[in-house]
Amino acid sequence: MRAVLLATAALALTGCAGQGGASDPQDRFMQAIAAHCGKAFAGRVVTTDPADASFAGQKLVMHVAACEPDRIRIPFHVGDDRSRTWILTRTAAGMRLKHDHRHQDGTSDVLTMYGGDTATPGTAERQDFPVDADSIALFRANDRAASVTNVWAMEVTPTRFAYELRRPGRHFRVEFDLTQPIATPPMPWGWQD
Repeated sequence: MRAVLLATAALALTGCAGQGGASDPQDRFMQAIAAHCGKAFAGRVVTTDPADASFAGQKLVMHVAACEPDRIRIPFHVGDDRSRTWILTRTAAGMRLKHDHRHQDGTSDVLTMYGGDTATPGTAERQDFPVDADSIALFRANDRAASVTNVWAMEVTPTRFAYELRRPGRHFRVEFDLTQPIATPPMPWGWQD
């Protein structure tokens, strides 16, 4: 039954209610990710920023866990830390990326649901998400001024998925091998359907 639901969701994304249907690069981007719904993949940090050392030594797993016609949720596990979920949403103006961060008891972290919206159509393989006003306010309220210029990006090709963060003086990128699915991990802390 789960496989049927996942297949239905992936097909629904094919007819996504986006602005241009299958020819729209953002719809194609969502479709490319949804094609992996229910699967998990191992990743590795490919940047060398010293701030990423703690991630580089951990097992990194992305899990395309839930696909709806206008929303995809992708938990990102770092070792035993299951606090992170990337949420991609198709909006009337483009796409939105939010970061859902939770504590082990399932409660929301003070820094949660931050992210941004696309400013351009991007491509079927790459979408950029400049930080939005709500996130800037959240970062400033929590002494994270360095994050107010964040631009996140995601890429998907037939063989690779990548997540990236850039700002002046900071570049983080992790890549996942889409040719080798792995066992699906436990759901993130506080996961709700």
